[in-house]
Amino acid sequence: MLLAIDVGNTQTMAGVYHGSRLLHEWRISTIPGATADELAAHHDQILRLRGGSLQALDQMVVGSVVPPLSAAYRNLSLKYLDGEALVVGPGVRTGVSLAIDNPHEVGADRIANAVAALERFGGPCIVVDFGTATNFDVVSEAGEYLGGVIAPGIEVSLEALTSRAARLARVDLVPPARVIGKSTVECLRSGIVFGTVAMVDGVVARMKEELSPDALVVATGGLAGLVASHSLQIDEYEPLLTLEGLRLVHERNVAPESGRAARRRAPAGAAE
Repeated sequence: MLLAIDVGNTQTMAGVYHGSRLLHEWRISTIPGATADELAAHHDQILRLRGGSLQALDQMVVGSVVPPLSAAYRNLSLKYLDGEALVVGPGVRTGVSLAIDNPHEVGADRIANAVAALERFGGPCIVVDFGTATNFDVVSEAGEYLGGVIAPGIEVSLEALTSRAARLARVDLVPPARVIGKSTVECLRSGIVFGTVAMVDGVVARMKEELSPDALVVATGGLAGLVASHSLQIDEYEPLLTLEGLRLVHERNVAPESGRAARRRAPAGAAE
């Protein structure tokens, strides 16, 4: 079985796959200084609550935008899964060509989103990922990654506003009942949510002018649910798109019989 890890700046999403079937998925806070042992303990504890364990897994794929944690997850895989993790980065086959100025700048999460969107929906398509940043990623009809847009995320915008305005307190992010707020809390929620909706719809409309008016728009990420139902441009909501992209990248790079399970089945004396 495969453990897919998507390390974001704020949260880390994890999923366990048996073949192409997702068995479990969960989120933990991203702690940049966490050690391999600490990460193993977190993930193993969650898996045990669901009737599994880290020791039952064979392989790991990691997409990370936090370099120290890329190394920590590599060590976790070597120590607890008895093999190397596939870390998405330069030299890894994805099936998507990067038609941009500097391919090394593209985050693993953005590559994974492009891979999954192209596989599921075809091109041209636009993926909007709502996380610490709101990322827009564009895939052409020919399957090329063309670039995108990076904008402040919903929570980042809210924190910046409330930290700079003395009379504005932090509010919970819940869908507002209406655009015109009747209290400061309602005004904040409306501004953050509907302001983001307007930004997304405006950026996507401009992208379609450069790409294609028929481009499909897919929303993903932990905060996508706040926006997707209000947007006029978003066609599909796929909260686990990044994990699926990581699984596909792993499939395109690692033989099905590699990993701990294959070593268990190897005859006595066979080379590993």
